[in-house]
Amino acid sequence: MLTLVLTVVPRAADAAPRDGYYDSAQGLSGEALKDELHDIISVQRTISYSAVWEALKVTDQDPNNSSNVRLFYSQVSRAKSANGGNTGQWNREHVWPQSHGNFGTSAGPGTDLHHLRPEDVQVNGTRSNKDFDTGGSTVSNCSSCLTDGDSFEPPNAVKGDVARMVMYMAVRYEGGDGFADLEANNQVNGSTPYLGKISVLLQWHAQDPPSAAEQRRNDIIDSQYQGNRNPFIDHPEWAQSVFG
Repeated sequence: MLTLVLTVVPRAADAAPRDGYYDSAQGLSGEALKDELHDIISVQRTISYSAVWEALKVTDQDPNNSSNVRLFYSQVSRAKSANGGNTGQWNREHVWPQSHGNFGTSAGPGTDLHHLRPEDVQVNGTRSNKDFDTGGSTVSNCSSCLTDGDSFEPPNAVKGDVARMVMYMAVRYEGGDGFADLEANNQVNGSTPYLGKISVLLQWHAQDPPSAAEQRRNDIIDSQYQGNRNPFIDHPEWAQSVFG
């Protein structure tokens, strides 16, 4: 069994889950924990795909420039107004690709802010619907990214973020509510409801623990948009219990 050592970053003073939010999950592990977390985080408001544009301008605002967003993989600052589908603009990256579950952009998994991030159009196109793994060639416009024929490796600074978003999606979307049953597994998958590699993602989760910025983003999505949280940001120790 893979053993992981987590270094937990102290929470920012203004970042914390709501009192009692996870009470029913305390003391659980494995499938029981996964099932209970699903029930907790499935109490959620949804937004439209068009509304995602404006939401990302809030959730991913550059802390050093309120007129910009911070692009996720490429880690550069770009004007909020430069959103669209053309070269030099940023668009809406589905960290869990739409084709891995065929959920499109309808309200639900297609618009869930817990896995949607602003990204350079070209970098987003290179990532495409690839699973996450290590190795490959450098990506244009993202010098710290690597890719090969079937996988994508993000920069070290966001590897844990990627892992926790994938884990959130695998717990939140279990085939109910008319949505696909998304599962994290340990292979590269192509266009299926599965995404991997979970062994690599668990390593990334351990080496890049939740940051204060990631915690604040979780709070904003909860309080301003969806009314639900990513439990693996609030409780990093649960990742090994659910997916290890």
